[in-house]
Amino acid sequence: MGRDKYPRQSLGTLHSRIKQSRILMVGAGGIGCELLKNLVLTGFGEIHVVDLDTIDLSNLNRQFLFRHEHIKKSKALVAKESAGKFNPNVKIEAYHANIKDPQFNVDWFKSFAIVFNALDNLDARRHVNRMCLAADVPLIESGTTGFNGQVQVIKKGKTECYDCAGPRETPKSFPVCTIRSTPSQPIHCIVWAKSYLFTEIFGTSEDEAPELDHSESSDNAKEIENLQKETQALKKIRESMGSEEFPRKVFEKVFKDDIERLRSMEDMWKNRRPPEPLDYDAISQEALGVGPSIVRQDQVVWTVAENFAVFLNSLRRLSDRLEELRANADTGNAPPILTFDKDDEDTLDFVAASANLRSHIFGIETRSKFDIKQMAGNIIPAIATTNAMTAGLCVLQAFKVMRDDLNKARMVFLVRSTDRVIGSEVLRPPRPDCPVCSVVSSRLEVDASRATLGQLVDDFLRMQLGYGEEFSVSSEAGILYDPELDDNLSKSFSDLGLKNGSFITIVDEEDESPRVDLVLSISEQSLPDDMKPIHLAEKLEIPRKPKTAAPQTVNGSHDVAVTNGVSGSLGDGVTGKRKRDATDAGLEDEQIRKRGKVAEEPPKDDDVVVLEDSTNGAIFIDDD
Repeated sequence: MGRDKYPRQSLGTLHSRIKQSRILMVGAGGIGCELLKNLVLTGFGEIHVVDLDTIDLSNLNRQFLFRHEHIKKSKALVAKESAGKFNPNVKIEAYHANIKDPQFNVDWFKSFAIVFNALDNLDARRHVNRMCLAADVPLIESGTTGFNGQVQVIKKGKTECYDCAGPRETPKSFPVCTIRSTPSQPIHCIVWAKSYLFTEIFGTSEDEAPELDHSESSDNAKEIENLQKETQALKKIRESMGSEEFPRKVFEKVFKDDIERLRSMEDMWKNRRPPEPLDYDAISQEALGVGPSIVRQDQVVWTVAENFAVFLNSLRRLSDRLEELRANADTGNAPPILTFDKDDEDTLDFVAASANLRSHIFGIETRSKFDIKQMAGNIIPAIATTNAMTAGLCVLQAFKVMRDDLNKARMVFLVRSTDRVIGSEVLRPPRPDCPVCSVVSSRLEVDASRATLGQLVDDFLRMQLGYGEEFSVSSEAGILYDPELDDNLSKSFSDLGLKNGSFITIVDEEDESPRVDLVLSISEQSLPDDMKPIHLAEKLEIPRKPKTAAPQTVNGSHDVAVTNGVSGSLGDGVTGKRKRDATDAGLEDEQIRKRGKVAEEPPKDDDVVVLEDSTNGAIFIDDD
């Protein structure tokens, strides 16, 4: 019996098209492993896989293409090796790289029949969405969060793109004064233990802790000053690491002296329970019977005495490790440090015990080591079944796209429900004012050695395309030109960081009938000397923006706008876009919280990116 017998019977004439298809899969994590297996077994002829992550121990319970011997190896390369065994007739190309690298430009995306997104990172998702729109290649977007999943088909000019839902909200950050002085939730104490205490003792000084909001507000200023004083005190205690007195010094500093200082600020506790400092000698007597096996009881909420024992034990273990690193360090290198890892038992034990002791001091519910691992590691338990179902739905939706049956494709949701697990809705058309997909896109051939921004502005945009005086030019780095910013006109494309694969956006700012935004992807070319250094690859027509309809009165209210016959509250943040149901909105909120392995810019202003759940204080991220 031939390998292709049943796929051919099931798919009919589509099967031969699938065998000849060249497709791209971005991400080889939880969804990616399941998806690659499905694509290989379905018989897609050529599959390209991109992922910059390496395999971690915590991946092995659900990312079934990986084994223990693969830890620290490239996900993309190992996935290629493992999945290739399912069907040796399929060609798999793997790239251990960032999908945002210049080599993956618009022309490269154009070479694929369809693209699958299996990412857990907002920035990378938006990038792939933009590249697929520029290349006019269908995209199957997917994501999971616990028991919930979502699959979305995106086709330029036909459906909503990933950005049509509007800007994703900025994650909430907690100011220093909350973390340091007035914690009210377990997550506050976990962030304190992980990002302040652990780092001050075993890492580098965190006067500028990246997980703390150091903005100079009136609420923060005084507490930042106190934080700096406490940091200096901990530095002195750190010098005694390895001595018999070291554990007592650390404990009494953070769980007694600092708490007594806070308690002395009577005005702070007029309307809340004051913290209760801990006594080292008293708790040490209670902890005499606690054995080292307590750390293996990770789903039990430890008592104060048990947390105390784990705190001392983990402090000694980590101290020994750091001392050993120092002894073996090469002369002249930076001082060795330890970093928190949710899969490192020593660091996790320390953070769990420290957080629980602090929670007890402030009258906050303590948590099990298992729960703290989830919260400190910024994860929720990934459900392998959800990944598998989502990956299957991706392939089913791809079949409809490849049959050119886009009208039968759907936005599909997985929801944990007693009534129905899989829900769907029809694909919506692009949002008329979406800044990503409701634009004109084209490719700009540029001789980077000769082209300047001034030539782009004057010779190309004004003379060739007919733009007026009021327009701006921007790149991923920000505004390059507008009527009040002409400092960059003499600079070359290279000077401005505009290279192969970069995007520039032209926004017409004329008051009367402005054009829609123009997005140009740069393709570096060696153009002849007698040819202008900037050349448009195709004839271009840029329509005018549609005039915005005035808000209509509905039942005496002006809060509703109507676009294309669909009404929506302006309070939704998207004019004329109907609200999605609660499940959809909740899932999108979860996807906003995803953080992943594709390189991205650090949070601005050194805020702690801590995402709060109203019920249990957990922080969420999608499967990686």
